[in-house]
Amino acid sequence: MSELVETIIEDDRWEAFGLAGIAEAAARAAFAELGLAEAGFSLCLMGCDDARIAELNADFRGKPQPTNVLSWPSEERAAEVEGGLPDMPEPGPEDMPEELGDIAIAWETCAREAAEAGKPMADHVTHLVVHGLLHLLGYDHVRDGDAGRMEATEVRILARLGLSDPYSA
Repeated sequence: MSELVETIIEDDRWEAFGLAGIAEAAARAAFAELGLAEAGFSLCLMGCDDARIAELNADFRGKPQPTNVLSWPSEERAAEVEGGLPDMPEPGPEDMPEELGDIAIAWETCAREAAEAGKPMADHVTHLVVHGLLHLLGYDHVRDGDAGRMEATEVRILARLGLSDPYSA
């Protein structure tokens, strides 16, 4: 079985945490739920700290503060109609898979959010990886209809992994 997620570790805490394995499991569950062929796709995930993600957030979104996760899709795939399905990419050949884009995730923000929510950090990180991957696939949460579709898709993917609905009260 080939690797779906290339994981780059900039903060050693992610290595000890097992980010690569969590990301791979999350991506495989997402692909299974969406009916996408894993072998035809790739994505890159960077595990960094709050300082690094704040730089990226400033550079790409004009918001010079840390955030939990950022995504950079390789191309625009958003649904044209609010609440519609995004345009799913076509898989590439196994030796040259379709690159979906990049995700960055920040240690301190994730740890703080998990603690505040009273949930295991692994569950929160899994959710954020799924969230970031769905952004790479064209899902978004700016319009209400799109947000509803994205959240429902996240919940189904997380359920495949035995995780509870992160949006339930």
